[in-house]
Amino acid sequence: MDVIARRAGNMARRREKAWRWEHWGVVPDRETQIALAAELGIRQELIDTQPWPEWLPAGDPIRAEFSWDQPGSMLAIDQALGNAMMDRRGFMRLTGAGLAGFATEWLNVDPVELTSVLRGGRITEDFVSQIEAGMPRLRMLGEAYGGQRSRRLIDAELGMVAEVLEKSSYSVAVAQRLHGLAAELGRLAGYISFDAGLHSAAQRYWVAAVHSAHAAGDRALGANILKSMALQCYDFGDFSGFLAIARTAYEGAGNATPRTVGMLAVRLARAHASVHDDAEAHRLLGVADTYFGQGPRDDDPAWIGYFDEGEFHAQVGMCYLELGNMRQADSRLDKALKGFFTAKPLDHATYLVMRARVQNELGNADQAGDLLHQAVSLIEQAPSRRNVDRLVAVRDRLPDGIRGNDLDQRLSTLTG
Repeated sequence: MDVIARRAGNMARRREKAWRWEHWGVVPDRETQIALAAELGIRQELIDTQPWPEWLPAGDPIRAEFSWDQPGSMLAIDQALGNAMMDRRGFMRLTGAGLAGFATEWLNVDPVELTSVLRGGRITEDFVSQIEAGMPRLRMLGEAYGGQRSRRLIDAELGMVAEVLEKSSYSVAVAQRLHGLAAELGRLAGYISFDAGLHSAAQRYWVAAVHSAHAAGDRALGANILKSMALQCYDFGDFSGFLAIARTAYEGAGNATPRTVGMLAVRLARAHASVHDDAEAHRLLGVADTYFGQGPRDDDPAWIGYFDEGEFHAQVGMCYLELGNMRQADSRLDKALKGFFTAKPLDHATYLVMRARVQNELGNADQAGDLLHQAVSLIEQAPSRRNVDRLVAVRDRLPDGIRGNDLDQRLSTLTG
């Protein structure tokens, strides 16, 4: 970004301005595109003949056509491990029909029965239990310290599980648990890459994770991964893709627990709200409330633990924000922020920023500014490109007097 700023002059000197086209799907103006093409050694005439971002160098494509069985799952993991950590593209690479087709295949293909594997050293149930016991720590790392600080460790853990699957001997039961671990690690690696603004890397991990969940026969886990892929579509303004994938996740979750159904229903409600289908959004919010109200159960998957009362209210609040009902959005976000996120600084910052947006819409700019200051402190603790992007967007909507030099100076430490 600094190189582009030097080439393009004052209009791109602030990094957060460039983020809007790198991460929000905004098309940069011609001057910026010319500067970027010059830096990348691309002929200027390509800008005129190919629309943004098609003229950008694509690098290695994201594959999604792996077979829906154990060998296909292993190949998908291998592709993710070989490319995701090096992937610095700030754009989604798997989009449109390719992304929708991938989700539809997952929905319609039945899992293939796993078989025992006889090679290398024997892997026991106890060994798998030891790996599973470490999953809460890995989930906490991304939440507490941000994606850039934790994704390398999670990638390494995924690589270890992949190596065990490839080179060891194990029973069918162990194979199922190992594929489930690979799926959850891939989901985690994908989400923290997404949060860090590494969107291509996120897609690579998620494609592998969906295949691993399918190999494990875990429909609910696969649906949870697709739920994250749907949210990425939303961030890029692809609301039809958001709806299609959120619907596939909801319909394909199988015999999921009530809390899982409630979580998927909220995401689908927000997707309907994003395409102005308000009636269906409200209906699904009712479904979500009914299922979530049944409370946690002993058979809830471990990964659903994050979806507590605070997260439920926050997600419902985000849906009301999409519906344009600022009073309901503020009420839900207020409930969410009262004590539920003290140990989750990344999510805490997200919902502080979103409540600041709501407060500003309600005419309470001073309150919005105070909330943004609180969010900056949390983002310093748990860095997040998505949260910075959100914060910049809300800051830009505040009156000049509310922004103030103090907020801009603090923000510059995050964007500089």
